[in-house]
Amino acid sequence: MSFLGIVACQIGTAFASRTEHASRAKVGVASNPLLLWGIAFEVCFAALVVTVPVLRQIFGTVMPQWHQVLWLLPLPFIVWGCDEAWRWHRRRTPGSVATRSPAEVPQ
Repeated sequence: MSFLGIVACQIGTAFASRTEHASRAKVGVASNPLLLWGIAFEVCFAALVVTVPVLRQIFGTVMPQWHQVLWLLPLPFIVWGCDEAWRWHRRRTPGSVATRSPAEVPQ
């Protein structure tokens, strides 16, 4: 479950790290097809690691029960949501890097 939790949180991080200042609404979810393919590969690989007996033995994993997998579903949204809230706060805070013009940001 720790491995799957890390994978789930990395999905949220991948979506959150696509932009430093703009919100998700401006960037869109499907604007980067390679990211979507990467996430699909990551989910498939993680599923194989915990379900295929040979891979379970190699990686030392066990197959989680369905109710345990349900606990993983909100994790990407929590990570992504926290990052989105932080960006929202930075855009509305006077003097933050997100509200400065490019000429004002120190290099």
